[in-house]
Amino acid sequence: MSRRGFMQVGLTGFASLGLPGLLRLRAENAVKPQSERTAVIMVWLPGGQSHVDTYDPKPDIGSEYRGPFKTIRTKVPGTVFTELLPMNAKIADKFTVLRSMHQTAGGHPAGTMQMFSGDSDTRDKPKPRLPDWMAVANYLRSKAGGRSNPLPNYIGVPAASPEYSSPAYLGDAYAPFAVSDDPNRPSFQVPNIGLSDESETRRLSDRVALRKSLDKMERAFDREGELGALDEFEGQAVTLLTNPQTRDAFDLSKEDAATRDRYGRNRWGQQLLLARRLVEAGVEIVTSSLSGPLCGRVNNWDDHAVNQHQFEALRFRMPTYDRAVSALIEDIYARGLGKRVLVVVTGEFGRTPKISFDRSTGAGDASAPAGTLQPGRDHWPRAFTNIWAGGGIQTGGVIGATDKRGEDVIERPCGAGDFLATIYHHLGIDAGKVTIKDFNGRPVPIVDHGRPIPELIA
Repeated sequence: MSRRGFMQVGLTGFASLGLPGLLRLRAENAVKPQSERTAVIMVWLPGGQSHVDTYDPKPDIGSEYRGPFKTIRTKVPGTVFTELLPMNAKIADKFTVLRSMHQTAGGHPAGTMQMFSGDSDTRDKPKPRLPDWMAVANYLRSKAGGRSNPLPNYIGVPAASPEYSSPAYLGDAYAPFAVSDDPNRPSFQVPNIGLSDESETRRLSDRVALRKSLDKMERAFDREGELGALDEFEGQAVTLLTNPQTRDAFDLSKEDAATRDRYGRNRWGQQLLLARRLVEAGVEIVTSSLSGPLCGRVNNWDDHAVNQHQFEALRFRMPTYDRAVSALIEDIYARGLGKRVLVVVTGEFGRTPKISFDRSTGAGDASAPAGTLQPGRDHWPRAFTNIWAGGGIQTGGVIGATDKRGEDVIERPCGAGDFLATIYHHLGIDAGKVTIKDFNGRPVPIVDHGRPIPELIA
């Protein structure tokens, strides 16, 4: 058997990861390390949160637009949210509300691709043509080198809209390490992280030792030093499996009960707690998708009337959302991460300010039985809200404004390119200057429009 064949068999036997190859790809063309390792947590709301029912209420408009929710005052004088966000309201001085976000794609695929990669195409494509910002940041940070952390640099807890995001021409080496299990389950596990069984660790060590012994016979013929390079990346893979730091970062039992309760003893709360633990352990890019049964019958924020009752869906999910997001933001500051870690909470668009009515297609949480006429709001990319915290930014403010119905941006418009450039800026990446070669070797800008939003950069 060739050495390459033996390596493939050996790696499959002890890890089933292919990690040495991935780690080698990530470290190709290493350059000087960055001086500061900043991080981003993106809380993703797939389907689109209704801005007029949450952070940008319009209480004085007609009943065909206005939802049933009252407004409440926040910690920031003059700023109001709806009654669905009491915990966010109490800490509104710790984040900034951007009410003037917009993009041009009305479908979930194209809208998500605009927000993730800046792709200006408004058509819903079957897969992305450009790499998302998470993979780009992972790629550039990996090239920069200087990182000894055994944990993956980009983790999805779980990954944000994996069907509409991709590393594209960067390759799968820069895709997220995906955590799909529910962190709130007592038996929560992350595959391929930390071998807790000492006998497994010994067997892994024995297998690596055997491989090294066999390699000695070939080392004299290794003219290009390939074996030495493989040793380095295999070592990283073994560290990922055996280093206690990797296992401990995912171990929520190490958090005190009060902290876990503050985030909420549910999937979303424990996802965001895990996200905080990961950035604290040195992971630099974390996404957390707030989706699934906690959203209601259709498992996302896509509150068409045919899917679920718009207002019952919000009543159903918002207490969980409010608790988890406010806990994450508070915790970032309480644990001294307020400058290093940027938190952004957003979806691909908002919902139509004008309420629509249609027949339900099925009963379930937040949806009446099939055939029942119920209210909904549809896709609305022309104006929506996201919130920003940490990153050393000035908080407690509101950026931009929409018109009296929440239909269009009338002050300080910000597009998808601005959104991306702002995130890249926090990560030390000049989005206006960096290009990456595509499959054809053509240099492609990571953002071809937009610039960092001044109010959101330190």
